[in-house]
Amino acid sequence: MSGVPGGVLRAAAARPIYQDISPADAGWRHLSFQARTMRRGETWAGDTGGNEYVIVLLGGDFSAASSQGAWKTTGGRRDVFSGLPHALYLPPGTAFCLTAESDLLDLACGWCPCARPHPARFLTPADVEGLGIEYRGGGNASRQILSVLPPGSNCEKLVCVEVYTPSGNWSSYPPHKHDARSVDADGVTLREAELEEIYFYKVDKPHGFAWQKVYTADGAFHRIVEAKDNDVVTVPRGYHPVVAGYGYNVYYLNILAGTDHSLASTDDPAHHWARESWGAMDPRLPLVTREMNGRG
Repeated sequence: MSGVPGGVLRAAAARPIYQDISPADAGWRHLSFQARTMRRGETWAGDTGGNEYVIVLLGGDFSAASSQGAWKTTGGRRDVFSGLPHALYLPPGTAFCLTAESDLLDLACGWCPCARPHPARFLTPADVEGLGIEYRGGGNASRQILSVLPPGSNCEKLVCVEVYTPSGNWSSYPPHKHDARSVDADGVTLREAELEEIYFYKVDKPHGFAWQKVYTADGAFHRIVEAKDNDVVTVPRGYHPVVAGYGYNVYYLNILAGTDHSLASTDDPAHHWARESWGAMDPRLPLVTREMNGRG
């Protein structure tokens, strides 16, 4: 695993487990992440131990047997630009075995410690569609959001969403942060959660890229990185906007965990005004629909 000083950019490795990030690697407490490919008939066996897991199908098809149940994808997407995801949530203490049911299977997995049991569940593209496809921003800050484990899901800490940003557009904008828990004057209403966050990237064409800036207001932490296909950017603190390179549609999988099961965040005050300036939603959206699933 390679990266820039500060450990923000994690370049993909040339091996089946092509991303493998532990809390020690990222310099935080909760969140681990892997991305892996498997060939037809290969298996991945494991146990969640004291963690909750979310496994997201990036491309292909799989079957899963576990101590909590068995599931199989149907109509899996060819890649992340070819439909909506299947996903599997597994609670602590779950033994599992996944089998690749396609010539190539591409999976992402995030996990974090979990103290209480929650039911295992399998999400289909129809389930993801039912959670609501969201369009945020406007003009050249338009993007499409798919919820996999949104806040309020029956789990403890994990939050998981997919974000699609058309060529040349800004995303995660205005710049926002979630690194210092705070509440309103009532002492109850959450204003900002303290969250660790993974940005896992896919780009729809070779040589494509996104730029991501991770920075703090005081300038003590400031990184600008070029994220390419299969790269990860870790966000340990600070604001973290993204822009898709012109000519390249960009996907990123966000997995988060921290103090609260929430996405409560604070905009960079210098750029908050942008929310009042959104134009019409980009007509190129949606970039993906459920009708794309299962087309090869």
